[in-house]
Amino acid sequence: MLTKRIIPCLDIKDGRTVKGVNFVDLRDAGDPVELAKVYSDEGADELVFLDITATVDKRKTLAELVTRVAKATNIPFTVGGGISTVEDVKVLLNAGADKISINSAAVKRPEVIDEMVAEFGSQCIVVAIDTRNVDGVDFVHTHGGRKPTTIQTQAWAKEVADRGAGEILLTSMDHDGTKAGFANGLTSEISAALTIPVIASGGAGTMPHFKDVFTGGKADAALAASIFHFKEIGIPDLKHYLAGEGVTMRI
Repeated sequence: MLTKRIIPCLDIKDGRTVKGVNFVDLRDAGDPVELAKVYSDEGADELVFLDITATVDKRKTLAELVTRVAKATNIPFTVGGGISTVEDVKVLLNAGADKISINSAAVKRPEVIDEMVAEFGSQCIVVAIDTRNVDGVDFVHTHGGRKPTTIQTQAWAKEVADRGAGEILLTSMDHDGTKAGFANGLTSEISAALTIPVIASGGAGTMPHFKDVFTGGKADAALAASIFHFKEIGIPDLKHYLAGEGVTMRI
């Protein structure tokens, strides 16, 4: 039985960590390198950094941050946000990232997944999917969940897996920031249909929510931000709780 992973997510804007509710009303939650080190020391299994800065010199700034994080931590981390080319990926992996995450760029031109996988291998290519339920149907959204598409989420998840993505980071925009629980039904449906790991994101509020997404939701990993950043749930406490509930964890 593979161990389930707990992954804090740090949304980065202008080099600082921020977290909003439903991706708006951002709050400053601190220095990313400092937070990364705390999570690494506390036993987080991995980290995800999503850069939501849309500036021209962004890649250079992000690469510098990645180098600082790599020096401060000893756990794998993924970087995403505005990555659209093989060259972008090369810069970030060379700077010290273990994996990169692509989202809008893959929706715009799905072949980019194949190109990145051919160049760097499946193991470091994560495709992030932001999904929203519209009249009972799950649709992919891009641009930080703001822009709807006509692509159904389940079909897109299958396509990215078929194109060689190593993992899917599935964020339910309906649940994100609500602290009312993950989208277990959709997560379970996608997880059961694919052979690659699915990271569930959006909606974590309590320890039982994590148990639910690992059991009912069949997620391989669970990602959260504000509950960790603002110390509402401690990672060691969460992992001990889950282990006690029969979930296989790395303690």
